[in-house]
Amino acid sequence: MRKFALSIWTLCFLTLVWVLLWGTFSAANVVGGLVVALVITLLLPLPPVPVEGKLRPLAFLRLILYFAMKLVVSSFQVAWLAIRPGPPPATAVLRAHVAVKSDLVLALAVGVITLIPGSVVLEIDQKRRLIYVHVLDVGSEKNVEAFYRQVKTVERLMVAAFERDADWRPSAEKEDV
Repeated sequence: MRKFALSIWTLCFLTLVWVLLWGTFSAANVVGGLVVALVITLLLPLPPVPVEGKLRPLAFLRLILYFAMKLVVSSFQVAWLAIRPGPPPATAVLRAHVAVKSDLVLALAVGVITLIPGSVVLEIDQKRRLIYVHVLDVGSEKNVEAFYRQVKTVERLMVAAFERDADWRPSAEKEDV
């Protein structure tokens, strides 16, 4: 049942993306989007992703609120760095450890970190749970520490939302490996 619900969700999401890309809500766009979604899901299926935790709605809401706040604040910081007088800010590639159990949650955490302006994840070491991130404005120790705090906050919120120990059950797919 879960697989069927996920398939329906995927079809609906891809259809919505199609309609949004066309910019007009019409029956033809919805039907066309549904056809494209069916073709994509049938001809280009994604491998199954094990879901091992349980969604905690309140913790997930805290994650969303933190992400929204960081999105706004970081956008203004990056905009200021772009228009301020003086030399461009110092940049660096920093390595951070993300202590999450699930590959899916690791991918979600990387997505959140990348979407926050001023940082782009360049590489993921899946086995050691290390990420290499290009960070804008590392000209001071304070800014570098702020980046590491941001990563730890995202990690803590991801674990609270998806990976609490009480709800954790490793998938059968990982046990076979």
